[in-house]
Amino acid sequence: MLTDQQYLNRKYQLKEINHKYGKNVHILHDPYLFTILAKLCRTDCEQPIVNTLLNTLYHELVKEVVNAEFPQMETILETRMHALHPEARFKISVVDPNIKVVCVSLARAGIVPSHICFNAFNHILAPSGVRQDHISINRKVDENEKVVGTNLGGLKIGGHVNDRVVVIPDPMGATGSTIQTAMEIYHSHGNALKYIAMHFIVTPEYLSLVTKKFPDLIIYAIRLDRGLSPTDVLATMPGTHWDLEKGLNKKQYIVPGAGGLGEVINNSWV
Repeated sequence: MLTDQQYLNRKYQLKEINHKYGKNVHILHDPYLFTILAKLCRTDCEQPIVNTLLNTLYHELVKEVVNAEFPQMETILETRMHALHPEARFKISVVDPNIKVVCVSLARAGIVPSHICFNAFNHILAPSGVRQDHISINRKVDENEKVVGTNLGGLKIGGHVNDRVVVIPDPMGATGSTIQTAMEIYHSHGNALKYIAMHFIVTPEYLSLVTKKFPDLIIYAIRLDRGLSPTDVLATMPGTHWDLEKGLNKKQYIVPGAGGLGEVINNSWV
């Protein structure tokens, strides 16, 4: 059996921006994804291009999460060349297929992202250990259209989360109210190995809420938007003046943002 060191102990180095939001916040330094996301945010980006870009972004984002967060194991691979060369049976490190995962589908912006992640996990993990749950949820607003919580329409939770990785793909981390509700739901269903939120864009306000309430939540994002912050704050490393950073307007939409992606993805403007 062949043993080649390069096939083993394959530690992944995540490329991310420097910030002061804490060790569980990862804002990717990825020009490719940053550029695709910029295209998705444009006013002239419509269906079917929206879903094409959505697929590309989440396929890449789930790859980063798996590389950085999922454990590996050693196994023996025997290729088609083994009949001619005994060296074609060799030891390698791969993602541990025995890891169990729960993908959380948040209606409505998170439905397609969750299904993309669900399919990706089924390709590398034992499908019997990959589950997709569904939560019908939307932001609750007051008479001034300020977010004051969430409206919970219904749940389809497939069981406990003990010893599982709970993945919450939600494109926009704006106020944190949706993730807060989701985390409260799953904390009542057991003790997960990890909780991972996967976003396109997050705001300082979102990070402030969820990192304080849920220190066990690991956050991945392609972009941080703090466009309504003072000019001198924008010149500093993110998180340096966290209390002065601002990414939400009066209706608590993200600026610069992408508009309401739930509406954009579904072509339903309500």
